Amino acid sequence: METVSQNGTSDPEPRQLALLGATGSIGTQTLEVVRLFPDRFDVRVLTCRQNVERLAKQVQEFRPACVAVGSAERAEAFERVLPADAPDVRVLVGTEGLCEAATWPGVDVVMGAVVGFAGLRPVLRALEAGTQVALANKETLVVGGPLVAQVLDEGNGELIPVDSEHSAIFQCLAGESERSVEDLVLTASGGPFWNRPAETFSDITVEEALDHPNWSMGAKITTDSATMMNKGLEVIEAKWLFDVPVDRIQVLVHPQSIVHSMVSFADGAVKAQLGVPDMKVPIQYALSQPARWPAPHERLDWDELSRLDFERPNLDKFPCLQLAYDALEAGGTAPAILNAANEAAVGRFLDEQMGFLGIPRAIERALGQVPVQADPTLDDLVAADAEARGLVEELPLPASNSTER
Repeated sequence: METVSQNGTSDPEPRQLALLGATGSIGTQTLEVVRLFPDRFDVRVLTCRQNVERLAKQVQEFRPACVAVGSAERAEAFERVLPADAPDVRVLVGTEGLCEAATWPGVDVVMGAVVGFAGLRPVLRALEAGTQVALANKETLVVGGPLVAQVLDEGNGELIPVDSEHSAIFQCLAGESERSVEDLVLTASGGPFWNRPAETFSDITVEEALDHPNWSMGAKITTDSATMMNKGLEVIEAKWLFDVPVDRIQVLVHPQSIVHSMVSFADGAVKAQLGVPDMKVPIQYALSQPARWPAPHERLDWDELSRLDFERPNLDKFPCLQLAYDALEAGGTAPAILNAANEAAVGRFLDEQMGFLGIPRAIERALGQVPVQADPTLDDLVAADAEARGLVEELPLPASNSTER
């Protein structure tokens, strides 16, 4: 339905938005976009796992009908911090509550910004309900790519990428024939350690890993960028988003993070999508596409942009990227094992229980020890996730980074 604005032009009815993962980096930036277009969005659902204080402030501002939190304890904490004059809101709890929130009546678009494996179930539910999902959660496709593809084939759901790299490819493919696509080229910033000597990696601290040179992201994804696992997960994600064989998905390190990704075509042409490193741009496009709404996001300064560098990744220095390719080649539950082991290892690194070099070693151990199921069900994926996570979490603490095995 459309309404006629005061200037006589037709404007769409506000989109009914469910924001899963509202208090994280992508969630808060999504709400920044919503603030730019208050007449275009009606925020119906907000969810978070733990940060109920921030959630309560968001409820005061956006007045959703429903929220979901990670546990009954967090629900009680949310009720305590919610001001007395806050709007009435239904509070859902746990995984089932998150899935119910993802299928809230009347919702037009779900922003899937839940971090980690927890984002898979609600995205599947939303797609099964025929809802459009703007996907910012890599793990949904990394772990459950075949299941998501099946749901999309069988129903009316739609998946729109939010990651800057996949959004760039999505934009480059607009209006193009699938048969004309030759290769997808994912660009990587290289993270904070691209030029750091490999022999010093045993000394890397959490603070250094979280000091990303270009992007503002959460702790887990920033660490993934530092190990280049982030790019490995994106390779797996690209395979399922765009139905392209893995040998046609390339990675190039591009330290400036200006070219967000590229597509090469059969006639030798290459399309690239450029922009400053700002996640609000792909977030907005996922919510507005195919339209491009005028917005005050930062523009490229062509006077300052003097060079664009590209380099092949060093897989010996950043073995997580090769491990992701290996898991995608193995198929079945291997990507789920990879993802779970990485989540657990990154968690231990951030808690200073494991050194930076321990992350790829833990993942490699999990891939070698957890059995791979060839044609997994959702229950098989859950079991593989739990086994891999448990294996990494039970690894003994090393005496030093350099001796982790």
